[in-house]
Amino acid sequence: MLGHWDALRVDTHIYQNVVFLLCLLLLSCGKEPNVPETDKRVIVLGVDGMDPSFVERHWESLPNLDALRQQGEFKSLATTIPPQSPVAWSTVTTGRDPGGHGVYDFVHRDPFTLAPFSSMGQIAEAGKVLEIGNYVIPLSEGEVESYREGSPFWPILTKHGVPVTMIRMPANFPPVKNEARQISGMGTVDLRGTFGTFTFFTENSEEETHTVPGGEVIRIDPFDHYTELAIPGPVNTLLKNRPTVSVPLQVHRDPSNPVIRLDLQGHSIVLAESEWTDWVNVRFPLWGEFVGAAGIVRFYLKQVHPSLELYVTPVNIDPSMPDLPISTPGDYSADLADKLGGFYTQGMAEDTNAFRQGIFDLKEFVQQARFVLDENIAMFRHEFAKFQSGLFFYYFSSVDQSSHMLWGKHEGELLPFYKAIDQVVGEVLQSIGENTTLIVMSDHGFARFDRAVHLNTVLMREGFLVLDDPSSAGKDEMFVHVDWSRTKAYAMGLNSLYLNRLGREREGVVSEGEEAEETLLNIRQRLLAFRDPDNGERVIEEVYLPDENYLGENSIYAPDMIIGYRPPYRASWETPLGAVPAKTVVANKDAWVGDHCIAPKYVPGVLFSNKKSSISDPKLVDLTVTFLKEFGVEPSEGMIGRVLY
Repeated sequence: MLGHWDALRVDTHIYQNVVFLLCLLLLSCGKEPNVPETDKRVIVLGVDGMDPSFVERHWESLPNLDALRQQGEFKSLATTIPPQSPVAWSTVTTGRDPGGHGVYDFVHRDPFTLAPFSSMGQIAEAGKVLEIGNYVIPLSEGEVESYREGSPFWPILTKHGVPVTMIRMPANFPPVKNEARQISGMGTVDLRGTFGTFTFFTENSEEETHTVPGGEVIRIDPFDHYTELAIPGPVNTLLKNRPTVSVPLQVHRDPSNPVIRLDLQGHSIVLAESEWTDWVNVRFPLWGEFVGAAGIVRFYLKQVHPSLELYVTPVNIDPSMPDLPISTPGDYSADLADKLGGFYTQGMAEDTNAFRQGIFDLKEFVQQARFVLDENIAMFRHEFAKFQSGLFFYYFSSVDQSSHMLWGKHEGELLPFYKAIDQVVGEVLQSIGENTTLIVMSDHGFARFDRAVHLNTVLMREGFLVLDDPSSAGKDEMFVHVDWSRTKAYAMGLNSLYLNRLGREREGVVSEGEEAEETLLNIRQRLLAFRDPDNGERVIEEVYLPDENYLGENSIYAPDMIIGYRPPYRASWETPLGAVPAKTVVANKDAWVGDHCIAPKYVPGVLFSNKKSSISDPKLVDLTVTFLKEFGVEPSEGMIGRVLY
């Protein structure tokens, strides 16, 4: 699903480099936009996952947010159905609900093949290639196809002469082409084309080399305190057999002290146990000395004796020479890297997967997540110091990603992330004048995730999904044992449920019209009545139908139902992958203890502003038209929100 990003990276890189070697002329031009001056300032801090109930419990620790509340307002902000980040931020971006922008879940599915794919887009590889021996040379660039419909609000502003700085807006990779200064955010891949794949080298005799969600664990066997390793990189789509490219890494261990030396591409780094390196440049060769892919990594030495354990971050796109478009103008990321040094470019940089897989302990995860936040705060300060007028948007991810791992269990470790954001708010408050609007908002809040629901198993127990053999229930993915000739519904994604529709699904059986409506009604009644067999608690708060909750035309990717769970329930990790385990509900034993992919009324976001609104029930969709109206710009067609200020 994500491997296609490798092709785009290589297509783009080779198009820019190898074509030169083939004597083709590339013309490009770019300059800063000439926009009229305005003294109006709108500052928006997007704090993913900031929860209103958490804030209310900690006002004394959040004095600047409290001051902003007293100066203007603090309200809960109604989120989207479902309250998933790609869905919610697409609503902020376009001013449309999912029926208008077409993003319904983290995961969409092809209705014919049932193959899952990212809702944030896909790429088409180069259409024209030149084959030379074992090489496949692209003569045109790959293109990115976004599934999001509707016009983002910031190109509308720039067209009206409003300067815009838009840093890390989710679901904006590659950045929308316009005159705004942008760094892409959530959805930005690493150099391997994934949302983040770490590497963990271990000498532990109990471990074998294997792949885990979000990473690779590689067993090593040092000889005389020396070992040669390889850092995995991208797939080389220049070669017909598409091998994975790697770079050699030599590790020398001190026999008695907790210290190692890393030798990597001509550079040596001495690292002590429990220490992190700074960002290290790494180049993956694609075509001899002519073409390579530039990345950056950080190393963490978890343990030296008795067993060596070395963690390597996902290989991030090097912001100083990006092989994929991560900014506008194209050299903006390089300018930031020149001023600030290396920084995480992958969209979700807090390594929750390393914590979930036991690579990080709690202290190590919090430390790594704080690295991400500190980098973001440094970038914010650098850019905000230059901000004169127009709209300034900055997105912070760390409250959300940390809450997934700390919510309700480690509140003392979570509070410092909120306090860091509060400090940023204080710095902004000191700088605003009469003609400045400040908005601090989040896309959703949080709830406990204690119980995991195997929704496909629930459908099976209720007779809507049928297996070829009842004994086939298990963790096999992609519905391998489903008898589609007798199956009326299936679940895929974190909140999505689909009918097996005749004429839409490859083996559909449910006819359009009366049969489909009756099936939806029956499923809804059964799900609302379903109770946890272990404790008798209701599991599902509401089942939403798109036609009753969305405006706009629903695309082929729209689910037939959106499931709103009651806390502390959520879809299991197996549900988005099309598995049908034996039990309907199980205890969540994962380190991922907090979530928001439930009924939206339980996880509203926050809205702070130095202005006061007469609207008592603000919604996420209201923000977009509010941003435009602050500059006297009319909303575009399809925007459905209300103006708040």
